[in-house]
Amino acid sequence: MSARVAKRERAALVGLVAGRARRLDAERSLDELAGLAEAAGAQVALRTLQERPKPDPSTFLGAGKIQTLAAACGELDVDLVIFDNELTPAQLREIGEVVGRKVVDRTQLILDIFARRARTREGKLQVELAQLKYLLPRLVGAGLAMSRLGGGIGTRGPGETKLETDRRRIRTRIHAVSDDIEQVRKRRSQLRERRHKASVPTVALVGYTNAGKTTLFNRLTAADAEASDALFVTLDPLVRQMRLPDSRELLVSDTVGFIDRLPHALVAAFRATLEEVAEADLVLHVIDAGAPDRDRRIGAVARVLEEVGAQKVPMVEVYNKCDQLTADERRRLQEADPSVLCISALSGDGVDELIETVTSRVALDVQRATIVLDPDSAVDRERLTSLYRHARVLEHETRDGRITIVADVPRRLLARLAPARM
Repeated sequence: MSARVAKRERAALVGLVAGRARRLDAERSLDELAGLAEAAGAQVALRTLQERPKPDPSTFLGAGKIQTLAAACGELDVDLVIFDNELTPAQLREIGEVVGRKVVDRTQLILDIFARRARTREGKLQVELAQLKYLLPRLVGAGLAMSRLGGGIGTRGPGETKLETDRRRIRTRIHAVSDDIEQVRKRRSQLRERRHKASVPTVALVGYTNAGKTTLFNRLTAADAEASDALFVTLDPLVRQMRLPDSRELLVSDTVGFIDRLPHALVAAFRATLEEVAEADLVLHVIDAGAPDRDRRIGAVARVLEEVGAQKVPMVEVYNKCDQLTADERRRLQEADPSVLCISALSGDGVDELIETVTSRVALDVQRATIVLDPDSAVDRERLTSLYRHARVLEHETRDGRITIVADVPRRLLARLAPARM
C-alpha cells in the first residue's frame, strides 16, 4: 500500500507597494514569491497587493486591509498567509491573531526551502544556523521579564520561565553549530590552499536562482548534478574537474543560487561556502537572458558578491537561455554590449565560445619558457606530466636523450615547472 500523499497547504500571498516603489516591481516580486511558495510545496490560492505610503507598524497592511484579508482567507480555505517582506515579531503575532492562520514572511519561506533542499551535513548545519538566528528574537512571549539571568545548573534554574530556557538552548545551539561551521570553513580553506599549490585554476559559477548554473556546470564538467526548473535546487556546493581544449585542467564550482533580498542570516551562514567564490580565479555570472526583470536580478547578485568580498574577482557575464530569445532580442543584447556571451547551456549553443573565453582568461598570467628535461629522471618525468596538465605546451622535441618543451607556464608555477638550470 502506497504512503498517503501529504495535502498541499493553500497559501495567500501578500505584497506591499510602499513609498516610491513601482507596482510592476511589486507584482514581479509577488510572482517570484509564488515560485518560492510552490518550491516549498504550497498551492497559491490568493494573491493581494496593498498600496500605502509605508508599512503599518502593527499589522503591516493596516487594520481594515487585514480584516479583508482574514475574510478572503476564510472563503478560500487558506492554510497559511505568506508576506513578501520580513515582518517584525510584533507584526507576526498581531497578524496571526487577526487572520487566525499560520503567518510566514519571505525570510521564513526561503529558510524553509533551504531546510528541505539541504542534503549534506554542511548544508544542513548552515541552514540550521540561519533558522536559529532568525528564531531567537521571534520567540513568543518576548515581552516577559527574565526572573533569573544565567539560570541554574542543568537545563532549567528555579524560577526561570520556559521562554528563558528556550532562549538559552537556542544560544547554546547557535554556538555549537557556529563552531562546526568554522571547522567546515577551515577544511575548505585547506583544500583551496592545496589546489592553489597544485596551481589548478578555479572557476566559480554564480547567478540568480534558476538562471541555469547547474545545467551549465553539467555541460562544462560532464557531471550529472540535479538540475531543475525550480528555485534553490543547488544548496550544497559542487566542485568538479574540467579539461580545456589545450589539455589543461581547471576546477568548476557550482554555488547556491542568489535571490533578491536574500536573508542576511543565510548569507552569513553560507559564508563558508561562498568563500569558494571569493577565492576563485574567475567568476562566471550566469544570467537568465529572458527574465523580464533581468537588471534587478543582476543587481541582486552584485550585492551578494559584495557582501562576501568577491566583487574584485575577475568576472565574465554569461547570458544563458538565449535559445528562448527572438532574433531581435539577441541583436539588442549584442548591440548593448558587443562582448556579451550568449549561450544555451541546455542545447550547447555558444558554449564552445564560452570555453575559449575561460581558457584565455585563466591563461592571462603566463610566461613563455623553454624547458629541457631528462626522461631518465623521475623528477623530470613528473615535471613533464605537470607541464601538460597546467601549462599550454606549444612545442615538444626529443633529441640526444633530452626533451625540449616550449610552453606558456603560469607565473606562479615557473619556479617548480621551469627552474633555471645551472
